[in-house]
Amino acid sequence: MHQEDVTRRTALALTAAAAMAAQAQAMGLTKGETGMERVTGIGGFFFRAKDPKALAAWYEKNLGVTMTPHDYGGEPWRQEAGTTVFEPFKQDTTYFGDMRLQWMINFRVRDLDKMAAQLRANGTAVEIDPETYPNGRFAKTADPEGNPIQLWQPGGVDKS
Repeated sequence: MHQEDVTRRTALALTAAAAMAAQAQAMGLTKGETGMERVTGIGGFFFRAKDPKALAAWYEKNLGVTMTPHDYGGEPWRQEAGTTVFEPFKQDTTYFGDMRLQWMINFRVRDLDKMAAQLRANGTAVEIDPETYPNGRFAKTADPEGNPIQLWQPGGVDKS
């Protein structure tokens, strides 16, 4: 992760938190209330794939993201509660790698080293960032179709 991205994200997060706190205080709201209806998390992530079935199987085998059930009786993948960053990047960013790719997903993990070892054992290259940031550790990898994946082990100021 580039230092400018970390600095930018930290500044944006602090600015947004301060603005929300000030707005809530001005509106007489208690902590946690914002006066507006908010989404509660990501309910799905949908994207195109050359071979959707094979790619879904790769995500299940390598990252534990279970495939979407074929009926309402099946158990879908459930994520643990925690921080989720929603951040548009400039169109010409090189951070995702290939300029044709329009997204990168970041998955929270409990143990970055174990996840990297698991992926490598299954033939997937993983690059662990040697730096530990104020909000944890990061690694980069990609799925079989080249879509960039960032792995994040929260820590420091963000332990969720």
